[in-house]
Amino acid sequence: MSWIFLIISGLGEVGGVTFMKMSDGFKKWKGTVGAIGAGFVSFFFLSKALQTIPISTAYGIWTGIGSVGSVVLGMFVFGESRNWRKMLFLAMIISGVIGLKVVSGGH
Repeated sequence: MSWIFLIISGLGEVGGVTFMKMSDGFKKWKGTVGAIGAGFVSFFFLSKALQTIPISTAYGIWTGIGSVGSVVLGMFVFGESRNWRKMLFLAMIISGVIGLKVVSGGH
């Protein structure tokens, strides 16, 4: 269950930064409320995951999910650039997240 909590927390992180972008510097209330809510979800489920997953693994995977998700949303929702170098570095983050999961053992 901890891994599901960790994935939810990573998705909450993506939601948090997305709503933060939509809040326009916390000037728009809907984006601000969304950022606060998603941030709460992200930290709540990260704290649940940390009960059994080592912090070194959980934090690395949490930030990886947040990074990759934010970049992908930026490209597809906010029209940010898509080039081979960006894709290469996304692949490196994804492989690092997979590597952390593999070496974490039975957690």
